[in-house]
Amino acid sequence: MSNFNIAALHLAKSIKADVDSSLLPPSEGQPSSSERVIYLSLVKGTRHYIEQIAHQINGCYENGWYDACAVMIRRLIETLIIESFEAHSIASKIKSSSGDFLSLKDLINSTVNETTWAIGRNACRALPRLKDIGNKSAHSRRYVAHRQDIDKVIDDLRIVIQELLFLSRLKE
Repeated sequence: MSNFNIAALHLAKSIKADVDSSLLPPSEGQPSSSERVIYLSLVKGTRHYIEQIAHQINGCYENGWYDACAVMIRRLIETLIIESFEAHSIASKIKSSSGDFLSLKDLINSTVNETTWAIGRNACRALPRLKDIGNKSAHSRRYVAHRQDIDKVIDDLRIVIQELLFLSRLKE
């Protein structure tokens, strides 16, 4: 191989490395381009990580990554339940004896049965449906979520987000 070819090969590799690094998404991720699952106004001004999860839910939906979307919905519900208990200084009620937070099923049961607040009837009905789709996508080997699966829970998700943001005192 000639010196020219070797130099050209090194230059090509250098250009490729520069292009690859400049095309990477930002380290914190990119904002979603739509609000097809969660209206961002619902979570705006709460906590940065809650806003980021909402962007990820919307972004997963936009790209057709419906299992990832369902798992992120599950994560958001878990996060908002924990925020609610922490806002009322009763987080110990949702922790195991070793100090770990309970499973989502137990978090939901604790939320629905908590006497510090009265969670809305619609949110009580919606929580198990949201848990179900998140569990299937996270734990079922043969289950693959489709757009229609997410579409079915969008109204439930809005109801639960608003309820839990109110209970967590992150929105009024």
